[in-house]
Amino acid sequence: MSAAQSMKSIADALIRALEVVMVLCMVVMLVMVFGNVMLRLLFNTGIDISEEIPRYAFVWMTFLGAIVGMRRRAHLGVDMLVQALPRAGRKVCFALCQVVMLVCCGYIVYGTWLQHDIIKGTASPVAQISTLWVFGVSYLTGGAIGFMCLSNLVRLALGRVSDDELIEVHEEGMEEALHAEQDMDKQQQGGRA
Repeated sequence: MSAAQSMKSIADALIRALEVVMVLCMVVMLVMVFGNVMLRLLFNTGIDISEEIPRYAFVWMTFLGAIVGMRRRAHLGVDMLVQALPRAGRKVCFALCQVVMLVCCGYIVYGTWLQHDIIKGTASPVAQISTLWVFGVSYLTGGAIGFMCLSNLVRLALGRVSDDELIEVHEEGMEEALHAEQDMDKQQQGGRA
């Protein structure tokens, strides 16, 4: 197994681990909110912490989802201009996109670092845990996405970025539609000859 394949398998395993954590966050949110609603309806009582912890689980799920979305190239975007460009133009746009995202990730990590002492010293109102456990996930998100952007830039410089990667946006069903359109074009050209 080559070094690139082993790195890819490690990255895939980490993404699967993040997906498991996201599912756990969803389960925590579901169980705690539903349980609290049932307690309020049936027994006119509730668990105070069940209003705070699901909110924190949602924050974690969102930030971890951004990492998974970046890895799967599933974030929203507009690719109309990029598709019209030749390969060199697509490479420039890809590089600019990665640089802008890298700068944003730098600001996320730096902003969290600036607030680190404040959020570390602040306790959540009910659970009394440091809010660093809540908002510190932005270190992970900014670092992971920044690392992916940096990796993409290195791969671009080494010529290891494929043509389909140069277009960042892939809508569901779009590839099938493009293949069908290409097949129709081939049939029409074959009929003219």
